Amino acid sequence: MAPVHVERTPEGFVASNERGAHLKLGSTTEEGVFSPVELLLIAVGACNAVTVEPLTAQRGHRLPRLAVTIDATRAEPTLLDTVTVTYEVELPESLSPEKFAEIAERVHHRHCTVSRSLEKGTQVKLILPEA
Repeated sequence: MAPVHVERTPEGFVASNERGAHLKLGSTTEEGVFSPVELLLIAVGACNAVTVEPLTAQRGHRLPRLAVTIDATRAEPTLLDTVTVTYEVELPESLSPEKFAEIAERVHHRHCTVSRSLEKGTQVKLILPEA
């Protein structure tokens, strides 16, 4: 997996990847930026949505509309409790709500790296400069 980079610039914090994408981030009080927690929620929702799309398409079902809203509750001021992904879809006649739910559940439990990592409690290690 290619690393991402976060750096403080004169304009604020910017995240970037090796493909040239840049994203402003900061606190929840700053205009025009995403907070780190919002980025986590985006990662969960995007992972689910961009994985559901090709799986439904492979089965011959083009979703006329696909969106997700992601929310979270806090267990403590600095700890999330439950992250909720709410699908907003328009299903084609060829795809029942039950079949879509089955695909979305499979994505969440088997294919979405972000959701699976959060549920498994992936370790985060710090590498600090030596003194």
